[in-house]
Amino acid sequence: MRSGVDDRTAKARIRDAAMECFAAEGIDSTSLRTIAAAAGVSAGLVIHHFGSKDALRVACDEYVAARIREQKGSAMAQGAGIDPLAALRSTVGGAPLLRYLARTIVDGSPHVDDLVDELVNDAIGYMETGVAAGLLTPSDIPRQRAALLTLWSLGGIVLHQHMERLLGVDITADFSRDPESAAAYVLPAMDVLGGIITDVTKSLWAEAFADASNDAKEPA
Repeated sequence: MRSGVDDRTAKARIRDAAMECFAAEGIDSTSLRTIAAAAGVSAGLVIHHFGSKDALRVACDEYVAARIREQKGSAMAQGAGIDPLAALRSTVGGAPLLRYLARTIVDGSPHVDDLVDELVNDAIGYMETGVAAGLLTPSDIPRQRAALLTLWSLGGIVLHQHMERLLGVDITADFSRDPESAAAYVLPAMDVLGGIITDVTKSLWAEAFADASNDAKEPA
């Protein structure tokens, strides 16, 4: 919940409201009037800014991809100086962004292909940054590696309810206030990715979550 003055533009409020509505009800079941009401604007203003629901959906996709690209790139660029817990605290978007992503991925429209392709291309770029910064090991097949990791990540987001059931952590949650609560996901992920991340990365994340490691061994 936001506090104080909401200084977002009307266009940004509409986009954010659309992501929440699409995530909750699905794209086909969500009307422009529903989005307008959630954003506190008229349906006419939604049309004015975006033209159609389909164009609004594309704008949501572009926003999600941009935020992921920005956050992942920034984290990789920090190299060995990264503070894992601070990185989680600074993650912006949280549940609305990731739950929108989970919903839109299973939609099956042509837009999904474009979104996944963009996420993969972005992953190639920030993983190259991670290699240069010493956080990731080099690869002879960087595109294939980025594609596979992106698909694995998206699968986890789509199955976030089962992730919570089996590991005891909701990976679509907002970890900004309590980053340590992500330990039940981060620690086994580091174990699975052992052949990709460097020893420096393993040490950084293991030390950051040392206090939570015992709690993460068993589901809550």
